[in-house]
Amino acid sequence: MRWLDLHPIWRAVALSPIPSSGLYEAPPLWIGPPPTQSNGPAPQELEQMLHIAHKFDVAGRDEKNRALGRAGEERVLAHERSSLALAGRADLAKAVRWVADEDGDGAGYDIASFNLDGSPRLIEVKTTNGWERTPFYISRNELAVADERRADWSLVRLWNFAREPKAFELHPPLEAHLSLTATTFQASFH
Repeated sequence: MRWLDLHPIWRAVALSPIPSSGLYEAPPLWIGPPPTQSNGPAPQELEQMLHIAHKFDVAGRDEKNRALGRAGEERVLAHERSSLALAGRADLAKAVRWVADEDGDGAGYDIASFNLDGSPRLIEVKTTNGWERTPFYISRNELAVADERRADWSLVRLWNFAREPKAFELHPPLEAHLSLTATTFQASFH
């Protein structure tokens, strides 16, 4: 309190009303290069996670993953709008759409954005609280759209999300960056 009495400007900032939009302006998202073979070994926490008992609440895990995915999409949406607005393309920033939220999760991408020249930018967001090499799931539909719309589609991988979100971007063909492993199969009768 003594410090605040000596620095009244900080008290004024803390008591100032929230901007009329009511939205919190997130700091810029750090987007760096994707991981390479030369990246260091997995952090200690990954090894600890591998030794956790295999009994867990599947429904609870799915709910947490959906919430994490939604938060990641929201963060990338804000980043896209902010980046376009800062680059002088407020017209494009206003037109960015959260497709997964507005239309549903079957489009093969989560966010419809734009490059500065106005060309389409289709973004699939994958989010983790783990490190940059944490495996993730990608649907057959997402892979198909990535292949069909190679020039427009990209995957933004958010990692370390709960602590200090960082990201990298991958462009098709995804097989050049990732090992894709089938984990589920559709079973049908002959």
